[in-house]
Amino acid sequence: MSTAITTPDTTTNTGEIPVTTNMLVARLHEIDQPMKLEYLPVPTPRPTDVVVQVKACNVVPNLRNVLATYAEWFPYLPLPQLPAVFGLDSSGVVSAVGEHVTDVSVGDRVYVNPGLSCGACRACREGKDQNCDSYTFMGYFAFGPEGQKCFDAYPYGGLGEYLTAPQRNLVKLPDSVTFEEGARFGYLGTSYSALRKANAGPGKTVLIDGISGTLGLGACLNALALGVTKIFGTGRNAELLADVRAIAPDRIEVLPIGEGDLGAWLREHNDGEGADIVISSVGPGAPAESITDALASLRRGGIAVDIGGMMEKPALDLFSMMCSQISVLGSLWFSTGEAQDMADLAATGMLDLSVLEHHAFPLEKINEALDSLPARHGGFTNFISVP
Repeated sequence: MSTAITTPDTTTNTGEIPVTTNMLVARLHEIDQPMKLEYLPVPTPRPTDVVVQVKACNVVPNLRNVLATYAEWFPYLPLPQLPAVFGLDSSGVVSAVGEHVTDVSVGDRVYVNPGLSCGACRACREGKDQNCDSYTFMGYFAFGPEGQKCFDAYPYGGLGEYLTAPQRNLVKLPDSVTFEEGARFGYLGTSYSALRKANAGPGKTVLIDGISGTLGLGACLNALALGVTKIFGTGRNAELLADVRAIAPDRIEVLPIGEGDLGAWLREHNDGEGADIVISSVGPGAPAESITDALASLRRGGIAVDIGGMMEKPALDLFSMMCSQISVLGSLWFSTGEAQDMADLAATGMLDLSVLEHHAFPLEKINEALDSLPARHGGFTNFISVP
């Protein structure tokens, strides 16, 4: 990073203890250009908001694409007006609370759910924030034209020393969950919500398409935590698949893509039955055959949930799906309540996050971190920015 950083302004409380009034942030000024390190005023909370001192921010694998070509890929998912502080998944310590904040205290260890909604529409009143027309990822992108209002209200992503958030977006982290693990909650929570929608649990079998990726590995860990009896997984890299299977070899079976008929292989290892649930975690570049092959592996009454955002448009045999009562769902992100449930699972040890490999970078090295993203151990790698 060649950008010069000026010394932050400070004031003093007693003449002895300096209090920083500015915070270091990495801001994007232009698409497909490096971020710039700058100082901005430390925010103060509004009555129902909190200020969180960021301890870890996940540098999500897709961030590089978002900052380079996302506007071309998905013009209907607008980015914040530039310059902007990005950073999707943040964990840290509450440093200040608004006067009307309840059940949150200074010093609490938290994960910040970046999903923002208007809070007033029918969907929000029903507790289904993800269905709000204003739904927006703080520090990332929006899902509609009203997103800039949310960006204006909460302009700081996790690539800075502090951020503001609504109190209802906080997930309290147990002491057993590190800040680095907490910063992975976005990808973990996405799969957790999908599994909950499909009623995953004991006695169920799950096929995870793309099990060795960031989303897929999270789905595997959550499926184990929820008591799923048998987990099947596909992926391109045989070595990575072997590492996934080693997590729980008595419950996980894997098949490299192209090494056999998926449906036949699954039924061979599942007493002749298809899977109860399919979690499609493959990304925009995956071929349409990925989801159609996975659907063919479902048993009657099975449920497929897409969380990966495949861009190709598969041809679905709706008549066959009707006759077999197959359901296909799209699942976006998760609720704060679901994330708190997941945190509680981690507190009990049922959700084991010890397999994650954390690679931390100081905030000053964020551009170098983005350049390093391709060199990772599949979904096991957890890139973290540390202010």
